[in-house]
Amino acid sequence: MSQGRPAAAPPTSGVVLLERAVAYTLGSLQLVTPEALWRPTPCQGWDLLALLHHLEDSLTALQEAVDRAHVAVPPLGADQPPLGTDQPPPPPTVFAALGVGDPGPAETAGGREAAGAVELVARLRDQACHLLGSWISEDRREPISIGGRTLPASVLTSTGAIEIAVHGWDVARACGQRRPIPPRLAQELLVLASLLVRRADRPARFAPPMRPAPQATPSDHLLAFLGRHAD
Repeated sequence: MSQGRPAAAPPTSGVVLLERAVAYTLGSLQLVTPEALWRPTPCQGWDLLALLHHLEDSLTALQEAVDRAHVAVPPLGADQPPLGTDQPPPPPTVFAALGVGDPGPAETAGGREAAGAVELVARLRDQACHLLGSWISEDRREPISIGGRTLPASVLTSTGAIEIAVHGWDVARACGQRRPIPPRLAQELLVLASLLVRRADRPARFAPPMRPAPQATPSDHLLAFLGRHAD
């Protein structure tokens, strides 16, 4: 960790991190109103409704990981060698294999109807709680197959915690509220993000890291590392 970052917190299990990330994001989802759905989010070019649909897709992918202990190989991406070369494709990053991280190129909900937004938020809350319950009840110890390799279940839950917490912050900002990620949670997620976010994830899934302010909080440090202004 570079000088100026908060000290690393002792490691916590991935399921516990996921639980705390879900609790934080459920609070952000309470802020969503129909009037806020068309507001921009920290994900460049995305409005809140589009981000909520992206979060729904992310929760679905993480649910598949715990239900099936397997995640399908993603389609050929820009970080893989072109067809016709002898170079084998590199294994996808965890974020790429799960299809999570920041949304892709600029996209908004366009003309999609806001009708059903209340149901969408309720569905997200149910999905998040069900996902957490699945990991807790499953107590999965065997590795999970993802992108042609196996990874410890703790890597998947840690990835999910980063995804859910950071998008929870995005939701709150789109709603005009400042809800810093809790300090202990942010410290631990920053340690994990520095290990899990790879060069191939930028700029497709995360913007380049930013320099946090001198008096930055743990939440600010995490957000800056993932390419977000915390103001």
